[in-house]
Amino acid sequence: MTGVLGGVFGVARSFSHSYWLYIALEFLEAFIGDCCSPAYILITEVVSTKQRLKFILMCTIGYTFGGFATSLAAWLVPYWRNLLQVLYTPALLFFFYKYLLDESPRWLLIKGHKDKAVEVLEKAAKKNNQKLDKHFLDKLSCEMWWTTSTFVNYGLTINSVSLQGNKYVNFALLSVVDLPGLFIITYILTYCKRKLPLMCCFFAAAVLCVSQPFVPLDLPWLSIVFFMAGKLMSSFYFNITYLYTSELLPTYTRNSMHALCSSLGRIGSIISPQTPLLIQYWFGLPSLIFGLASLFGGFVTFFVPDIADDSLPDTISQAEELGKPKPKKSLSINCANPDVTK
Repeated sequence: MTGVLGGVFGVARSFSHSYWLYIALEFLEAFIGDCCSPAYILITEVVSTKQRLKFILMCTIGYTFGGFATSLAAWLVPYWRNLLQVLYTPALLFFFYKYLLDESPRWLLIKGHKDKAVEVLEKAAKKNNQKLDKHFLDKLSCEMWWTTSTFVNYGLTINSVSLQGNKYVNFALLSVVDLPGLFIITYILTYCKRKLPLMCCFFAAAVLCVSQPFVPLDLPWLSIVFFMAGKLMSSFYFNITYLYTSELLPTYTRNSMHALCSSLGRIGSIISPQTPLLIQYWFGLPSLIFGLASLFGGFVTFFVPDIADDSLPDTISQAEELGKPKPKKSLSINCANPDVTK
């Protein structure tokens, strides 16, 4: 529904002859036409903990490809009405996903739809040439990051067209740089947890963004390198924020709470389009603000638990136990044979 509505509102904007109608349609698209949160939650819940990172990597590549395709479409179709039609018409195909995608087994279980959850699991097992234990199936029952991430990530993207050189190429480069970044961050998260990489990315982005305005003006290539590196770091912590948040929230409220976090984080994306206006006071002011925001986000991360080794929580009580030390299992000694423990 959100995917199709996003396409409908986007195409409708292309026919708008009133500024306020355009703004209203833009608001409606953001309000009920954004499929990113439910899509991300779905791909998080349908995969085991061991394979989650790899699967999310494969799916997130589509986001990078979309950013590159957007810059290419804007270059080939510069008239904004036609561009909106090109960008949003494919979203109408989301209607057919109803027949191509299965519901999250975790969501079905937590809502009491055990039979449907079993059907999904059996279907997945059949496609992967696996055989599920019937006995196992019978027992089945069962905000600062976001603001900083959206503000810095979107802010750097918007300000990229102000860099020296071709604005379409600069915008495309920002999307392309995310591709190797996805593989790098997936590799890091595979061998590290969540907290330390998130802090390092925040602090690295802070250093790069604060330093970029002070690069000598006769070295434009170095300025672009700093800018792209800062965007890469912001992409890193944006992806970690998405993953970390989805792992913190219980299945019962994961989709709604993830969407709420995303909505609160959009305060950053609301403010970021205004940052190019700061250039009239000093050309380096936007980058400086992005750096300070990243620095603050890094300090906030000190106060959160690290949960990479925990399973996805299904209830609020399980979510509250995330990151806490697990109690050691007690061992009883067999008196007849002290070397044998039960």
